[in-house]
Amino acid sequence: MLAASTLAGLVDAIVGGGGLIMVPSLFGLFPQALPATLLGTNKAASIWGTGWAAWQYAKRVKLPSARLWGAMAAAMLGGVVGAWLATQVPAQRFRVALPMVLAAVWVYTLWRKDMGHTHAPHWTPRQEAVLATALGGTVGFYDGVFGPGTGSFFVFALVRGLGWDFLHASAAAKRLNFATNLASLAWFIPHGHVAWALSLPMAVANVAGSTIGTHLALKHGTRFVRGVFLCVVGALILKTAWDAWRLLP
Repeated sequence: MLAASTLAGLVDAIVGGGGLIMVPSLFGLFPQALPATLLGTNKAASIWGTGWAAWQYAKRVKLPSARLWGAMAAAMLGGVVGAWLATQVPAQRFRVALPMVLAAVWVYTLWRKDMGHTHAPHWTPRQEAVLATALGGTVGFYDGVFGPGTGSFFVFALVRGLGWDFLHASAAAKRLNFATNLASLAWFIPHGHVAWALSLPMAVANVAGSTIGTHLALKHGTRFVRGVFLCVVGALILKTAWDAWRLLP
């Protein structure tokens, strides 16, 4: 789990998608554990790497922080509402639709080769704040109700919706993802769904991986982040399609 957490921190710091590595590893190594405990342990470890990456990006990538506060609050609220809905609606419905949504994101990004290469916001500050809040709430809701690929969805939404480049979008996604993780932990921790003896060493490993990933993203820039984004989303498509196929009657 330390190796998986390090790799997840590296990938997540660049473009999100660390859960693609961490969650299957936890479920594979601890098949008898409660799913909620494994998910809470994942969040308790990954939030440290996400927070560390957000801080590292903040020192090098200038973001309109005031316009992101509403998005962070909406992401947290969406996460809570989504978590509640997840207890009311079977997750199988989301599992079947997810690979198709991810495939559309992947094809669109590949087709629009110029998308996300240039940082060119095309909204007024007020419009950008409102749109960012709507995007934060929508993706935050998805994170609460299901979860896989949340960071990648944040990146795509900011690139496509706000006209940001992949580097700025990835930097902002860390803040939004930190907010959704915090909202999830506000439920997992009081209900005892965190294995601290495992999550704390994993957190250290996740921060180490996050340090490497942030350095690579800042060093190589937008084209590198876009390439990693396509690879991670491609892996997510395969993983979620396999999960959905296994659920079919």
